[in-house]
Amino acid sequence: MSTAMHWVRACTVDEIPPWCGVAALFGDRQIALVRWGDGEQIHALDNRDPFSEAFVISRGIVGDHAGAPTIASPMYKQRFRLEDGVCVEDPAIALSVYPVRIEHGDVFVGI
Repeated sequence: MSTAMHWVRACTVDEIPPWCGVAALFGDRQIALVRWGDGEQIHALDNRDPFSEAFVISRGIVGDHAGAPTIASPMYKQRFRLEDGVCVEDPAIALSVYPVRIEHGDVFVGI
């Protein structure tokens, strides 16, 4: 049985401060929405830190590692690449990532 992806409006781009993340709740799923820079480049990934098991990824520090956009967990500081969710320090661990689209300044996440 396959389930079709549907697009859900999360917020506006302006509601996510540049270089920061915010948490969004879709049913029982928490997703971190991370704004890379001050434009409309938004990434969506699991908000649950697999190392601490806390829902804190959206509160992490946005940066880069070797040119790849990342977010560092505020708990134990592991960095996750925004593009694919892979942990820089332990590539065997990855956060789920979700597609994002922007329409007229609104952020939609594919669930």
